[in-house]
Amino acid sequence: MKSTFRVLITVILLSAFRPSSLDIGAPIPKPDIKLNDISGREISLNTAKGANGLLVMFTGNRCPYVLRNQGRTTEICGYALQHQIGVILVNSNTTLHNGDESLEAMKAYAAEQQYRWYYVIDKKAEIAEAFDASHTPECYLFDKNGRLSYKGAIDDNPGNADAVKAKHLLNAINETLAGGQVKTNNTSALGCNIKRF
Repeated sequence: MKSTFRVLITVILLSAFRPSSLDIGAPIPKPDIKLNDISGREISLNTAKGANGLLVMFTGNRCPYVLRNQGRTTEICGYALQHQIGVILVNSNTTLHNGDESLEAMKAYAAEQQYRWYYVIDKKAEIAEAFDASHTPECYLFDKNGRLSYKGAIDDNPGNADAVKAKHLLNAINETLAGGQVKTNNTSALGCNIKRF
């Protein structure tokens, strides 16, 4: 009975200290933590930030939703870079970092997809925890002042590119670049759970 009570108290305490969801307008969390990039360099979110902002996308190599969104990911990341928004993809799948989600596997996957942006390994899931990110793919867009302007999905149909009706992230980028408020600034990111702990 006592051990059950202790476990219950521990779970409650851990839940109380779990970071709350990142609010629109919040600054970039943990901006200076160094993360290993597929290039061999150490990159921080501040390093990745461009003149007009930063796009952070939680992703991986093997999630079916990531694979279905690969063309859309390449397109939107390229669009962001063209508009001086830095791009960093983050792999926080800590339980798989010795296998399919290892840095070597990430390098191979990025080469196959012809990534032109940072792809970093979040070894201790510190970035995922700071963002309260839970899915792949899941996107966070920050404006030129480093304030969160959008979080959520790339679009309204992560499972089927042909059925997309609303391009949430593209709209958010354009509205952010125009200096206005993003009309739809928070959407549900559907995909695979980040495999951490």
